[in-house]
Amino acid sequence: MEDNVIVDTSFTAVINAPIEAVDIPAWCFALPDAEYQGCSPAHVAAGATTDRDGKRMSINVEVIGGTPMVQHYVEQVATPHQLVLKSVSDLFTAAGRTTMVVVWELSVKRLDAGRCEFTNRVHTYPTEEFQAYLDKQGIPFEVFRAGRAPYSAAHNAGETPLFAASLERFALRHAAAA
Repeated sequence: MEDNVIVDTSFTAVINAPIEAVDIPAWCFALPDAEYQGCSPAHVAAGATTDRDGKRMSINVEVIGGTPMVQHYVEQVATPHQLVLKSVSDLFTAAGRTTMVVVWELSVKRLDAGRCEFTNRVHTYPTEEFQAYLDKQGIPFEVFRAGRAPYSAAHNAGETPLFAASLERFALRHAAAA
């Protein structure tokens, strides 16, 4: 599977809130659209729903490297300090529509009594449809991967501290209400 990884990026930021106040799934599935948009200039829209099996789903629309994407993130692991979401995401390119698998992993670990470290990891894989899309255009996978990596890394690096700040505000607001 590692040979088929398109991008695997991971960035961290500090959350100035006790880890006990952090609940990543509660934040993610209640994230207002405007708050999501404020976490990156590439973010267009976000909302929450469920999939056919009743699992929670975060729908995100963003533009990375000039390519609009609609992500259908279904929860795979959901604990207060870790959320793993998996999406077969739609990409809308000049050459047509295709899909890729995106796994989004959010986690926190305790630094001290009042702070924790937030990690935002995104890794992507081709679907069979995506590989056929590349083949049809004569684009070698390695060439696509090399071109996509800087855009994805820059996007993740930019959104990570803003997601951490949003999660911090959410944690402190809910800790005060408790």
